[in-house]
Amino acid sequence: MYLPRTLISHLYQHLLRTHHSQSPPVLILVALEPDALCACRILTSLLKRDYISHKIQPVAGYNDLATAGEQLVQPMKRQLGGSGGVVVCLGVGGMVDISTVLGLDNIRRGEDPSGGVQVWLIDARRPWNLGNIFAGRPEDALQVIDGNARSRALEVVDGQIQRSYRSGQGGVIVYDDGDIDEELAGEREAYIALLKMPDVEDDGEVLDDSDGASEVADSVNGGEHSRKRKSWSDREDDDEDEEENRRPRQRRRSGSSSTVTSSPTRSPHRRRRNSASSSESSSPTRPPPSSPPLAPQQASPRKLRRRLLRLRRKHEAVLHKYYSLGSTYSEPISSILYSLAEALGREDNDQLWHAIVGVSSLELYGRSLTGVGISTSLDAGGSAGWGGQRGERIRQVLRDEVRRLNPPDPSDTRGENARGEASGVIPTTARSPTDTSIRLSPEPRFLLIRHWSLYDSMLHSPYLAARLHIWSDVGRKRLHKLLAKMGVSLSQCKQNYTHMDMDLKRGLRQSLLTYAPMYGLDGLVPPPASQGRGKEGWGFVRSWGWKATLSAVDVGVILGAILEVGKNRIHTDPTGKAYGKQREILEDEDGSLENQAWVERFWEAYDALGKYDYPLSPFLQSSPIPSGKTCIMSTDL
Repeated sequence: MYLPRTLISHLYQHLLRTHHSQSPPVLILVALEPDALCACRILTSLLKRDYISHKIQPVAGYNDLATAGEQLVQPMKRQLGGSGGVVVCLGVGGMVDISTVLGLDNIRRGEDPSGGVQVWLIDARRPWNLGNIFAGRPEDALQVIDGNARSRALEVVDGQIQRSYRSGQGGVIVYDDGDIDEELAGEREAYIALLKMPDVEDDGEVLDDSDGASEVADSVNGGEHSRKRKSWSDREDDDEDEEENRRPRQRRRSGSSSTVTSSPTRSPHRRRRNSASSSESSSPTRPPPSSPPLAPQQASPRKLRRRLLRLRRKHEAVLHKYYSLGSTYSEPISSILYSLAEALGREDNDQLWHAIVGVSSLELYGRSLTGVGISTSLDAGGSAGWGGQRGERIRQVLRDEVRRLNPPDPSDTRGENARGEASGVIPTTARSPTDTSIRLSPEPRFLLIRHWSLYDSMLHSPYLAARLHIWSDVGRKRLHKLLAKMGVSLSQCKQNYTHMDMDLKRGLRQSLLTYAPMYGLDGLVPPPASQGRGKEGWGFVRSWGWKATLSAVDVGVILGAILEVGKNRIHTDPTGKAYGKQREILEDEDGSLENQAWVERFWEAYDALGKYDYPLSPFLQSSPIPSGKTCIMSTDL
């Protein structure tokens, strides 16, 4: 089953009405990635505000997911002594049959397979496992018809949950971000048709497709005669069927090797009719009476089987084409969870910031609607071009939310122009000691520029590395030429960005807009805000008083580094230079130590996102550069 976007708060409101102190806690299975981590922060903030108990379980892969199903989900089933409950999957399970992985498909005759466990599936990976969307109802597995069957059928139509749906019945429910209703109409028709189709053994028989359309039309229209010409193979099949129907029975004479045809015994009525017809033959000819229309001849079992195989193969081809499109990404799940908070009227700056960081993390790792790779460069620059038109609509909604939840301060008489934002200088400090607002900023496609020098930020940028081939000496020279044309010396650009000359900061954006296209770096920085396009391509920045001012991309980089390595791996020497702690080599045959390390790093990232306690991350970004350069130059990749 799937929940349409218009009813996104339907299940949560039912959970809020039915949850009490004796209810089992909501189990949250979270993937180890920044987007799922931000979505988990949004969901837990809603649950805490409504006093709903919950439990968070990090999931590192399908093995962990199966282990969580065996140890945590299956004990919730009523057949095993549990009381049911809700399981929320954030970023996991969308591409597999989640019921099978979690062990919710082991049933006996007359039992509910879900055991009262309802799974909410929220995932950005594509393609979907269609069994999670168009199946997943406990009534479908039971196949029991009772007095409430019709009312339940009206609650779910072709897998889509209606407004009259009553939650708490168990099963798998997928949160739709709009793709299912808009793009999967053909796949839904094919999947439901296959569910209703009887099982037929397909032995690989070659079917003639010349009359495939007529066979499909006959099966759909209930056996109506088609006017299309039949193929020779079907003509032979029809002739064989008719010959079998017309062939008389034969018997063997006793004591003879010949056979004679045994005709049926004539009845007295037929004898009288034949004699009457012979006497009438001498009389004048009279027109024969009008005969009633002949009933359509029933198709043979072989022909019906061929029709069924054609339909099955046709629908299976539709599903195979969908699964063969490759792995892509849709709307980030942090954006979906923020839409849930907005529908409930619970949105605030913290949840908005978590949604922005989750969306920015997918862009940072190149996960877009077309797969994994560098986003297309548009003249808008910045984050524009990621995810196409749909990605830009998501960012535009977030920009509107920033303006709505962070109105300009009327007591600020200096205004935006005095602070340099309108002139293209990215903010590096807060407006006041208590400033925790979110602002729009013309962020360039550099990496951790507020915590690094301009040179190092450009040197470790994924965008510049792919365009200039910075890992080679020729790429380094091109970067130096770009800085020279901009009028920035190497000694100046290797200083910390916060300590650079203010005149260089003011002219940096305009210089990049002028000289970056010469090196194929279109869209390196967003253009100035205009009346027609607004601040398209601009990034997001948040301040925490005098403590820190970070962009959403910076936070996404830091969270990814914590999940990969951990906070305890980063240390600083007395001079302030970061270095990594040597990893201990331990034997881990069953992988338990690795899973334990993953869980520890998850909680470190979870706490850092809530307390805004971010470790030094430039070391984690610069450490792979020498190894990667060596591998690329030696053609080991």
